Amino acid sequence: MLPSKGFQPLILAVVVALSLATVALAQDGEPLLVQDGQPLLVEDAEPTLAGALAERLSEQEGALHDFYAARDWRSAWQDPVTLADFAAALHTLAADGLNPQDYRPDALVAAHRQVRAEASTLDDRARFDLQASRVLLTVLRHLQRGKVDPYRIDTGWEVPIEPLPLDLAAISRAVDAHRFEEAFAAARPSALPYQRLRAGLAHYRHIERQGGWPMLPPRPQPLRPGDLHEDVPLLRERLAIIGELEVMVADLFEGVVARATDPRLYDDRMVAAVKRFQQRHLLEVDGIVGPQTREALNLPVSARIDQIRVNLERARWLLHGLPDSFVLVDIAGYRISYFRPDGEVWRSRIVVGRPYRRTPSLRSRITHLTLNPTWTVPPTILREDVLPKVRHDLGYLSQQDLMVLGPSGQRLDPRRVNWQRPGNVILRQRAGPQNALGRVVLRFPNEHLVYLHDTPAQGLFTREQRAFSSGCIRVQGVLELAQLLFDDTDTPAHVATLVSEGKTRNISLERTVPVILHYWTVHSGEDGRLIFRPDIYQRDAALKDALDRPLAP
Repeated sequence: MLPSKGFQPLILAVVVALSLATVALAQDGEPLLVQDGQPLLVEDAEPTLAGALAERLSEQEGALHDFYAARDWRSAWQDPVTLADFAAALHTLAADGLNPQDYRPDALVAAHRQVRAEASTLDDRARFDLQASRVLLTVLRHLQRGKVDPYRIDTGWEVPIEPLPLDLAAISRAVDAHRFEEAFAAARPSALPYQRLRAGLAHYRHIERQGGWPMLPPRPQPLRPGDLHEDVPLLRERLAIIGELEVMVADLFEGVVARATDPRLYDDRMVAAVKRFQQRHLLEVDGIVGPQTREALNLPVSARIDQIRVNLERARWLLHGLPDSFVLVDIAGYRISYFRPDGEVWRSRIVVGRPYRRTPSLRSRITHLTLNPTWTVPPTILREDVLPKVRHDLGYLSQQDLMVLGPSGQRLDPRRVNWQRPGNVILRQRAGPQNALGRVVLRFPNEHLVYLHDTPAQGLFTREQRAFSSGCIRVQGVLELAQLLFDDTDTPAHVATLVSEGKTRNISLERTVPVILHYWTVHSGEDGRLIFRPDIYQRDAALKDALDRPLAP
């Protein structure tokens, strides 16, 4: 155990050294306060590197202290080969979307060369050892929980980041064996989505090294199936580069396409490839190369690389310590997944908040469900959406089945309210088939007052991009999800029966279920290929800037 700060540094060095071994050698070959098999007295003690580290570590806290404690206070970076291999390993962090130069591998090698010089002091060598260890621990922290603090770039962030503790003894052994990738792997998320993002980053960087892909000229008219157009050969090349036209590329090499058809023909196979592209980019899947599809096709490969990098960072924020069973809301992907206790996954489509009423990122627990809910119009929606319509036509209230209530809940006559200055009136929609919340609401504590719910507007689920709500999440097939939650938490309730009764009631789950709302603009499909989503809330740019910002020296 490291002596307390009240001990004099030399006494601390002696105690640390004596705790190592009866006859031991420091990593650099210096004897550790042992002479003729007997420990030296304090007044006869020679300064050692372990002692110098111990003196400095006496005022250190946290992971750095624990790392050296796991090493029995031995230095880690005096061997030139160890340091050189570590510097080389730092360059591989580009595969995780991090910038290796943040960790200054070349400066680390130069500093090590300097402290190995004859003129360097024991204190210089101890200082360098701690410096290199700080770099290692910074890398591990960035791989485990991300380089960027999400609270600094998103004021609405509500997802606590709680990385699992690292096995510093295992990290220490990896350092001694020069197995730095093993140390890095212990820190980075092991979840399959993270591994697929890394693989996708490598793939798109390969495309970039090959020169990227061609750009289609801007056109006022869309390209439609059956058209003959000079853009088609460029489009064919563009789709072949990302793997949507493997068969047609082979045909091209054999000259089949050139002999059989006009290469300018936008034929069925090309249309099918465009539809696959549209599906992977969350565009309307119609096979028409209109403005949105052309814009997605013309986004340079460097932009896709940046998009993957920022989502690797988001994955580092989230993909640690996930529970075995939880509900995951993929905001930008308009998808919800319920990972059930039995290993099965229930998935469905969702509608999320419009860009000016964003669905927040948060982590909470589903506590109870409301069946046949009423809906009290939230203040923002009342002020910005409902009141202008009521002022225009008082009949809007009856059309939407909205009751007007006073601050204490008493019923008011709408004709007696000054709608230019309505004061603290409350508008509440009765339960029923046209209620904005539908027939069931899944509730979880959060500061934004958002929840998962049903909706009468089922037609919106057919759209590919579904940012239409005021922040809450509308779920397709939510009654099925509600019943699964009841079943999996041993809550004795039958959704269909209770809904048919028409009574508004809250039912608490016997066990709460974790729920995570998160924002991804790149995700891997079930086939492992990447799906790119529009950045509906314009969050990627701020994260990329923060990710690219150099670390302070």
